[in-house]
Amino acid sequence: MLERVGVAIEVLPAGVDETPHDGEVPEAYVARIAAAKASAIAAKHPGRWVLAADTTVTIDGAILGKAETGEEAAAMLRQLAGRTHQVITGFAVAGERAILETVTSDVEVIALDEAAIADYVASDEWRGKAGAYAIQGIAAAFVRGVRGSVTNIIGLPLVEVLEALRTLGAPGAQLAKGIAS
Repeated sequence: MLERVGVAIEVLPAGVDETPHDGEVPEAYVARIAAAKASAIAAKHPGRWVLAADTTVTIDGAILGKAETGEEAAAMLRQLAGRTHQVITGFAVAGERAILETVTSDVEVIALDEAAIADYVASDEWRGKAGAYAIQGIAAAFVRGVRGSVTNIIGLPLVEVLEALRTLGAPGAQLAKGIAS
């Protein structure tokens, strides 16, 4: 998404432990992970601007991370079916100055029967996705409505990230100014 709006990026793995702490609320969790990722990369690349993010799905205060198995994915989809849940992304920008923010979007999922869940799980699209679905793929057919940033649900709240980059004076952010403003 950033490259599409003119911000050059290099993707680097941070290698941080993403395990939630006991009792950690979803907003604090994604902020902590985003900050840890930014810190880990910035330590290896001093003098460079670093953007790191982490996205989770939450319902009833529970953090739904990435399912490990098809059974876990199906259980998550059953939990989301017929209800509204939140997608929360924490992002951190580190450089000469730093910003740490969270963005929340609401997603209303239609009721899903077992056949729809089984078909989706069989597609493997859920792999590597918080909450076991990808709104930008097949699962778009499950979403009745969204309140908030759609790009947040995809994994990066683009408008808010671009605003943060411009606020900090990060190189490349001006390229996207006319597009995102």
